[in-house]
Amino acid sequence: MYGLRHDTLQTPDDSCPPVQSGGVWEVYRMIKCGPDPEQGAQALVVKGAAQNELAGEGVGICDDLITLEVMSPDVCDLTLIDLPGIARVPVKGQPDDIEYKIKCLIMKFIEKQETINMVVVPCNIDIATTDALKMAQKVDPEGKRTVAILTKPDLIDRGTEKNILDIVHNKVIPLRKGYIMVKCRGQQQIDDKIPLEKATEIERDFFQNHDHFRRLLNEDKATMECLAIKLTQHLVDHIKKSLPHLNEQIKKQLWDLRNKLKEFEAGPPQDPKGAKLFLTETLTRFNDQIKSLSSGELIIEENLFAQLRAEYEKWNAHLNVTKTTFNESTEAKIANIQDYRGRELPGFCNYKMFEGVLQKHVSTLKEPAIDLLNTIKDIIIEQFTDVVNQCFQKYPVLLDITTDKIHNIQSIQQEKAEQRISEQFEIENMVYTQDAIHFKFLKEITKEQYSEEQLPILDKKSKYSVIIQAYYEIVVQRMADQLPMMILFFMLKQTADLLSTDMLTLLDGANVSELLFEDSDVSRRRKELRERRDRLSAAQHVFFLLTRGWAPCFIDVSLIEAHNVSRRLNGVPSVPGTPPSMPYPPYS
Repeated sequence: MYGLRHDTLQTPDDSCPPVQSGGVWEVYRMIKCGPDPEQGAQALVVKGAAQNELAGEGVGICDDLITLEVMSPDVCDLTLIDLPGIARVPVKGQPDDIEYKIKCLIMKFIEKQETINMVVVPCNIDIATTDALKMAQKVDPEGKRTVAILTKPDLIDRGTEKNILDIVHNKVIPLRKGYIMVKCRGQQQIDDKIPLEKATEIERDFFQNHDHFRRLLNEDKATMECLAIKLTQHLVDHIKKSLPHLNEQIKKQLWDLRNKLKEFEAGPPQDPKGAKLFLTETLTRFNDQIKSLSSGELIIEENLFAQLRAEYEKWNAHLNVTKTTFNESTEAKIANIQDYRGRELPGFCNYKMFEGVLQKHVSTLKEPAIDLLNTIKDIIIEQFTDVVNQCFQKYPVLLDITTDKIHNIQSIQQEKAEQRISEQFEIENMVYTQDAIHFKFLKEITKEQYSEEQLPILDKKSKYSVIIQAYYEIVVQRMADQLPMMILFFMLKQTADLLSTDMLTLLDGANVSELLFEDSDVSRRRKELRERRDRLSAAQHVFFLLTRGWAPCFIDVSLIEAHNVSRRLNGVPSVPGTPPSMPYPPYS
């Protein structure tokens, strides 16, 4: 099976050795005449070397492309992606799942809507059982971008000619782009180095002298020459249909590219005074970003406060779960209150027992509180780091220094926060709240009114459980609010303030040129983005000319070049090379 797209094909020579670029082997040689068998054999030698380099010695396969470009006035302006045949039984050196791997490789190319699929089927087999045609039908059920090539017409059995003609005339398996029959060179002709021109004459003579297939010549459904013409027209027609979608793709890509280029466009000035001013502006922008982030005004990729709120909700949910275990343990102790009686007279209770129950249960919340602190720290560091990468991605020294500052400040702030959390738990050991607040929670639990005048009523064993339960509700409420506020204060607000102040100290006696040293990849990336912008702008200009109906002789070439852009936008590598009439640089 073949995938069809525009480009040209070249074979290599010794003066231009093969070069591996981006996983695609590119080998070039300018051929000023039509390719002959010797040149083809030379191309196959280099192609074999590339195969061994990419897929290993033997019969393995890989997804990388090997690109051969042929430049000649005698060849069609097309690109063919030659996909491997489907191997059902692995031979020595092939994996057991070779059939599955080959089919996955084929599907990777033929499922793309920009590709015209050429299914090559010998005439002497049942076309309905052909895997290649089944795969093409799966990705192109209506047959809009599938053309079938019938080969080996000289090997069919006598009496089957009518069946073959029915297939060619679209009566068996209909395809919008139809069928074309060709007779390629046999192995003996290849070994005898029969030129392509001579092979073309032999092919035409075969069809002209065939009793059944000669009619296909008049119907333009036979010979390689007819195939080349039809494929070129199919490609141009297919591109025309894709123009609206392609135009939108180019506009979107160009918009995104220009925005991205803004990040790389401006570099630091070369003079010391200008560089110092540039550094000041850069640090100020960073501090503004950090301030906006800490106040909830800036959203990088994920909303910082949405993440924090989610963690605080988990903390609150955990506190609510502890109410059940606390109530159960309290009721168990009350039921055996005599076991905790000290020197009190009968009828009096031991208040220390209730304090101990509360203190012990509240202490179990400390470890989850520290876990919450660590989680919040990780979230804040991640968000701050995103701001650092966004502001200083071009300056590795400044990026590393700022990242270290963030981690150092966060470590110090974490110690402060842990100390403050420990103090909060020590404070909770005091077991205290305002009477009015306690009465309020008692009312919510029991649905009864309470006041100071009713205090003697509360001093009963039957009321102990709700009294303690109401107080624990107050503890939960305090913990649910105060711990998140503490963590926010130390880990976010103070960190942002300290970092902003610390960043400005870089201006004091700093080596500005060192801080603003650009990564070597930045200049390369800037160049790549500019080149992509220029290519997309040229493609956009092509569309402008097409919509104005300009230069009919130029339009077909422009359509094909625009299609090259479509191939690249959709992840299909294109090959460098521009037809002589192309007024714009190639799209690679």
